[in-house]
Amino acid sequence: MAKGSGKGPRQRQLRVGEQLRHALAEVLGRGDLRDPDLSGAPVTVTEVRISPDLRNATAFVVPLGGGDATAVMAGLRRAAPYLRTRVARLVRLKFAPQLTFRADTSFDYASRIDALLQEPVVAADLGSDPGENGDGA
Repeated sequence: MAKGSGKGPRQRQLRVGEQLRHALAEVLGRGDLRDPDLSGAPVTVTEVRISPDLRNATAFVVPLGGGDATAVMAGLRRAAPYLRTRVARLVRLKFAPQLTFRADTSFDYASRIDALLQEPVVAADLGSDPGENGDGA
């Protein structure tokens, strides 16, 4: 496979992204951040996507317990330089990646799709197609 073929992230990107996710979760789990928006607010890091040159990373986060996502995101943006330093100590890379944070909306999207699939009209359509159930081809 040729380099830069646009087929998605390389194995190294996935591995480094997962290492960064674990490091961020560890640092955020300690609760030693002094930002008022982050103190006592449990945050889950669901995914970290890193650029091909490993210099920029985007962390997708979700505040647990229905916390104020905008306040948590603002606190994470303010704490990004500190988090970058802490993560660089835990994950050995040539360059410490710049961290940006985004709210993870995949759970909201999944529950919306699930709610749509549970609607009676859609459920009737899904149940009436024998090809979908594996009964016929």
